[in-house]
Amino acid sequence: MENTGISLTTLTLFVPLIGMLVLLFIPRSQEHTIRWVSLATTVITFVMTLLMLAAFNSGDPDLQLVTYMSWIPQWGISYYVGVDGLSILLVLMTSFIMPSAILVSWKSIKERVKLYYAFMLLLQWAMIGVFVAQDLFLFYIFWEVTLIPMYFLIGIWGAENRVYAAVKFFLYTMAGSILMLLAILFLGNEGGTFAVPQLVEAVRNGTLQYAPGIEMLLFVGFAIAFAIKVPVWPLHSWLPDAHVQAPTAGSVILAGILLKMGTYGFVRFNLPLFPQASVEAAPVVALLAVIGILYGAWVSYAQDDAKKLVAYSSVSHLGFVMLGIFALTAAGIQGGILQMVNHGISTGALFILVGILYERRHTKALAAFGGIWKVLPVFGGLSLIFVLSSMGLPGLNGFVGEFTILLGAMGSDVLSFFFTFFATLGVIMAAIYLLYLFQKIFMGPVDKPENEALKDQPLTWQEYAALIPLLILVFWIGLQPAGWFAQMSASVSQLVAQIGPYVQLAAGG
Repeated sequence: MENTGISLTTLTLFVPLIGMLVLLFIPRSQEHTIRWVSLATTVITFVMTLLMLAAFNSGDPDLQLVTYMSWIPQWGISYYVGVDGLSILLVLMTSFIMPSAILVSWKSIKERVKLYYAFMLLLQWAMIGVFVAQDLFLFYIFWEVTLIPMYFLIGIWGAENRVYAAVKFFLYTMAGSILMLLAILFLGNEGGTFAVPQLVEAVRNGTLQYAPGIEMLLFVGFAIAFAIKVPVWPLHSWLPDAHVQAPTAGSVILAGILLKMGTYGFVRFNLPLFPQASVEAAPVVALLAVIGILYGAWVSYAQDDAKKLVAYSSVSHLGFVMLGIFALTAAGIQGGILQMVNHGISTGALFILVGILYERRHTKALAAFGGIWKVLPVFGGLSLIFVLSSMGLPGLNGFVGEFTILLGAMGSDVLSFFFTFFATLGVIMAAIYLLYLFQKIFMGPVDKPENEALKDQPLTWQEYAALIPLLILVFWIGLQPAGWFAQMSASVSQLVAQIGPYVQLAAGG
């Protein structure tokens, strides 16, 4: 492939990095300027992703807005970025959530402000890079770089057990990444290139064939790295610690974006590069997903810490995404991708809401609250909408994703009816633990003077500015989902067509 010019994808990718470099020249004492430059950088990045969406042709299943430059030609390594229907919404979501993460940090981060925002922008650069990289070597670099700023965001600005949580997060992810690195090296050596589209095409036309057993080993190498990041049960134990100890913005980014790197990895790499192994592994992955759905919901209900409850809910919600992906149907995969976006919106908003309460009450214990809706009625109303969104109430975004996932799982040729049945129980359990969360915090009498005093601490403009855009998307996706599905339909159809022969073979056997 010949070198191409600079695309919108590359321009968008490097905006956060440029913003970070600008921060380095601002004196530490000018904290107000640092905050505004950081916010402006994330807003400009979001505008750039809107331009990408405007230039994106949803009817074309192949890569668009591509930049290809030979980097290390003797090893088949290139700077290769672009987007398709599998990634465009995730790039958009990454840029959309970051301004909210900056805004909720506005008053809560008081120490090492310059370093904090520099890490935030570096993290945004790396996360966008993960979603646009089309070279395995480049992808791996971005994948690993995301660890560094998040490690420090948790370890420096987190809660009392922040160092333990940061180290646990780092070690878990690194352990999985080693296996993925070995698989990447094997693929690059066998295929003669690290370019993902060329490798996928070689698998599709049969020029890249695996020796017996090798495809499943490669599948597992990628899958473990991605499963830890999701996290899939039972590889989830790092997540509650990281969420609870992270600052509010760190939890928002973890839930909203970082976890989706794992689910995206399955769609981008495992399914097209290892189609036969994907079909063979689908029942096992779906079983782990359903266990995660039920386990996450059950453990969420048992929590007495609001932030930990929301953290465990991610295990349950992302179980639905994994079930949709490994239903290996168009409906399931499209529902899974949309639910990645939905979870980022709804759970990201819940973490913001818990963070707002923590800033005022300095506790996350459910027993410390009660009657908050009476003293902060607007805040209570916003919270109710996001709780119902996370529950999957019809008319809101969560319902569309979950319904489509269950529809795809029901029509799957590789999964039995029982996967859908038990996953549906998870919808009921989600309503139980989320209504329990809302009841403990917002309902009942205001029987503590600290809660009564919240009348004098209304939401700031930064907090409203962080929540209102998320609120708009809750209704937009819930009421008008067709446009969102249209962006990914062609690419998902192409992916399902590639896997189709293996599915039919398995179903026939």
